[in-house]
Amino acid sequence: MNSELFSNRVSMTEEDVKNAELLAGAGRDINEHGGFNLEIKSDRTPDDIRHNRPGEKLREKILSLPDSPGVYMYLDNTGTVIYVGKAKRLKRRVSSYFNRQHDIRRTNLLVRSIVDMRFIVVHSEEDALHLESAMIKEYQPRYNVLLKDDKSYPWIVVTKEDFPRVFMTREKGLGAKYYGPYSNVQSAKVVLQLIRDIFPLRSCRHILDEKGIARGKYSLCLDYHIKKCGGPCRGFVNKEQYDEYVTRVRAILRGETVELEKYLLEEMGRLSEEWKFEQAQEVKEKYEAVKRYNAKSVVAKTETADLDIFGFVASDDEDEAVVNFMHLHNGAVIQSINLEYKRCSASSKEEILSMAIAEVARRFERNFAEVIVPFLPDVEFEKIKFSIPQRGDMKKVLDVAVKNATQYLKDKEKQAEALDPERSVEKLMETMKKDFRLEVQPRHIECFDNSNIQGTNPVASCVVFRNGKPSKRDYRHFIIKTVVGADDFASMKEVLHRRYTRMMAEGEKLPDMVVVDGGKGQLSAAVEAFDEMGIRGEVALVGIAKRLEEIYFPGDSLPLYINKTSPSLRVIQAMRDEAHRFGITHHRDRRSKGQTVSELDSIKGIGPATKTALIKQFKSVKRIKEASLDAVVDAVGKAKGMLVYSHFHPVENQ
Repeated sequence: MNSELFSNRVSMTEEDVKNAELLAGAGRDINEHGGFNLEIKSDRTPDDIRHNRPGEKLREKILSLPDSPGVYMYLDNTGTVIYVGKAKRLKRRVSSYFNRQHDIRRTNLLVRSIVDMRFIVVHSEEDALHLESAMIKEYQPRYNVLLKDDKSYPWIVVTKEDFPRVFMTREKGLGAKYYGPYSNVQSAKVVLQLIRDIFPLRSCRHILDEKGIARGKYSLCLDYHIKKCGGPCRGFVNKEQYDEYVTRVRAILRGETVELEKYLLEEMGRLSEEWKFEQAQEVKEKYEAVKRYNAKSVVAKTETADLDIFGFVASDDEDEAVVNFMHLHNGAVIQSINLEYKRCSASSKEEILSMAIAEVARRFERNFAEVIVPFLPDVEFEKIKFSIPQRGDMKKVLDVAVKNATQYLKDKEKQAEALDPERSVEKLMETMKKDFRLEVQPRHIECFDNSNIQGTNPVASCVVFRNGKPSKRDYRHFIIKTVVGADDFASMKEVLHRRYTRMMAEGEKLPDMVVVDGGKGQLSAAVEAFDEMGIRGEVALVGIAKRLEEIYFPGDSLPLYINKTSPSLRVIQAMRDEAHRFGITHHRDRRSKGQTVSELDSIKGIGPATKTALIKQFKSVKRIKEASLDAVVDAVGKAKGMLVYSHFHPVENQ
């Protein structure tokens, strides 16, 4: 094993590294694929594999494991490392894989692939965490949670020169001080703009020295003429003054902008008292720039000068997770990064948080003291105090970190959907198939809703979603024909009969899933209709109750509660709301139409054509009542006009 893997582990000695090499390598050279060059013959029987039992050789190794902290590696029959894990007690942890069937399918697949094992003993669980992280990066095991680190975050660098420069970069080197990283490029640009608005620092790449400046070796550039640079290349700013600027810049980059704001305010007052108003105005402009920056960058007022926060969020399918790390100084965010982890379904959120804490500590050489977290990690870190705030300013700060991680995940999903829409649809369909216990993906879903007011004008609506999106051309309205009064159950049964009997008669493909808006009663009526049509079991059927968003299945007395953030529930809610809107609109139109023509319907001898002509001419029944005999006769003729006028003015015609 390459000793480079362990050379940066602070708490491991050289002897530990050598032992690690011997234990992990066991006389074999690691190949370029993250495995060993010798194939391994398994002594596990098919029955052993089926029941997650180790073979005889592997069992002997497990029994001889120490109850000490360490890292273990599982190998398949080709000698490839397929999993790396850490443990507080190696023997107990490794044994837990081979004494039962696991709830997570991925873990069962892992155990069935294990042929051999290697282990490394370390001093503490924290050492095991660091070593595990290094080995995962080296081997990229297929069953591990992997840190997806394909993004280079920007830093702000202050060079180590006689007259330092300040600029943004994505690559770290030697001979400079780096501040960051900034997870958002725009944030880094805002900080740089603040620095350039306040301090006249140079941006040129000249290697300035006092002899060259004295000889007039350098030429003034545009920045000097537009007052963005003080002109150190020509000696217009001496080194002492320039160093004072850089000291102030470093303070800004460390987050000490509140102190800078106070300093500029005092300087502005001093210049005003000395009647140096033009200089005071320049300082005032700088003061206002810092004040605007502070208003945007300070996220909370904290009693602790320096604060570290980790926010966690997982994707809906729990296949990936994002951990947002923020470092606050005097309430302002001066360091922020998102760490993205893949293949998370088989790992706990506590494990992922532990990996993120270790990664940030290693990458940025941070020594944490007090850390704000949403839950405790699964590793006991020495000298770190963890806090889980429930309310107050610290809870607000934690919410910001969680919001950052959530937004990162949303942005990533939107980008993936834009690049490959079908992939996003496939992911949604698989999630819905799992959540609703379906045998096929619900590519075609229909949802039904009834609408009536005290039994009048009863109607029903059917909305259709294809691939999780509305298909409005397939929407249908139904006027209830056989049900008298407000009987929602009977109405639902009638509509389902009419819809699917016709579809089967016309040879159309039935939907993959049907949703009825209502609880057990509506669902029972739907089940009866499906039984009578002989399609129960052929089409999945569920009911959704409005109050608690409960999902009911036929024959199941207990409802299913789907995660409120699940895309499956969002699709069903959207269908239910769309069916309600579509049904209410139709019901309102029919009710309005019925109220408009009801009095005209009662006039004997007046048919639909006459009613249409009257409404077209007078717009409403009220205006027909108020119209003169001549006006009505002009609209529909003498005979029909007399009938209508006589109906509304019976006294005049006696």
